[in-house]
Amino acid sequence: MKIEDIKVLSDDQLADELAKQKKSQFNMRFQKATGQLSNTAEVRIVRRTIAKIKTVQSQKAATKAKA
Repeated sequence: MKIEDIKVLSDDQLADELAKQKKSQFNMRFQKATGQLSNTAEVRIVRRTIAKIKTVQSQKAATKAKA
């Protein structure tokens, strides 16, 4: 997901997407441990997407706190 796509999401949508990405990360971790993960680069992409979502959430929270 690109940062532009994440910025337009509402707070509820961000929370849902974060939960989805964390679940995906959890499943990938087990697949990697058992040797079933075929695309190991996907782990990195999911981890960075989680970071992007958390960044946008904190930016929105800071904006609300200022207002």
